[in-house]
Amino acid sequence: MVFGIFSKAVEKLKEGLSKTRGIFTSRLKSLFTLGRKIDQAFLDELEETMILADIGVQTTNRIIGMLKEAYKNKEIEDAGAVLEYLKDQLKRQLAAGDSQLHFAEKPPTVILVAGVNGSGKTTSIGKLAKFLQDSGKKVIVCASDTFRAAAIEQLEIWVKRCGCDMVKHKMGADPAAVAYDAAEATLARGADILIIDTAGRLHTKTNLMQELGKIKRVVQKKIPGAPHETLLVLDATTGQNAINQARTFKEAIDITGLFLAKLDGTAKGGIVVAISDELSIPVKFIGIGEKLDDIEVFSADTFVEALFS
Repeated sequence: MVFGIFSKAVEKLKEGLSKTRGIFTSRLKSLFTLGRKIDQAFLDELEETMILADIGVQTTNRIIGMLKEAYKNKEIEDAGAVLEYLKDQLKRQLAAGDSQLHFAEKPPTVILVAGVNGSGKTTSIGKLAKFLQDSGKKVIVCASDTFRAAAIEQLEIWVKRCGCDMVKHKMGADPAAVAYDAAEATLARGADILIIDTAGRLHTKTNLMQELGKIKRVVQKKIPGAPHETLLVLDATTGQNAINQARTFKEAIDITGLFLAKLDGTAKGGIVVAISDELSIPVKFIGIGEKLDDIEVFSADTFVEALFS
């Protein structure tokens, strides 16, 4: 039964990663031919294939170096064994972080969501709200991105689709004031989870810290320990730029996990590995489509098996 569930998850993710697999898997198949020796030409081709999938130069160089050492020590003797070794190393890397979503010991749990405009933040919040609601949680969404035109209206469309409650003010309102009202509503209505949308532009690092810090402080007055998760939404189609965004946000706020959106729209799905390796931030959710149900809890095993199959 467990194997059947795992197989279904792999198949769904394979479809979502079809653009990445179209390049990555086809190149790997031609690379791992029966009886091929592990020589410099083989290693060069493997390195190029990994970099083309946006696994990242740093990550690729480290894995290639480990591969050379394993071959030297006769842990690997032919190209066929390299594939399993590569899969194992990627799984280890991706499983190193805590990919579980953490809940407060006593409800409600507060999830703060950040991300630049255009990253897919609004859609991802809708998916996350639907996912949590389907798991039996009562969810309220807070519209604290009050700066961007139409941000509140767009969020409201997604929230209505998933059947959740929403707390909002007018455009230009104080984001912290909206968050405070949302915290009060969450407690009054006995909700399990409060998801807070935040401004989608970086401003300067100082302004970003001040704004998010103010939101945290006012929510903590009503809900001690909040936020219990701070998720950063990244657009997978931006590749290495997503890493730069994550690095900037990481310097400004305490990010506990990533929601990697639009993974189905890129041929460089290996960016998941690069982000995990370079920033040590766990991926907790991935978006693989435009529908509300196109969200997956991140699993290292499932992701790597789908990538290589």
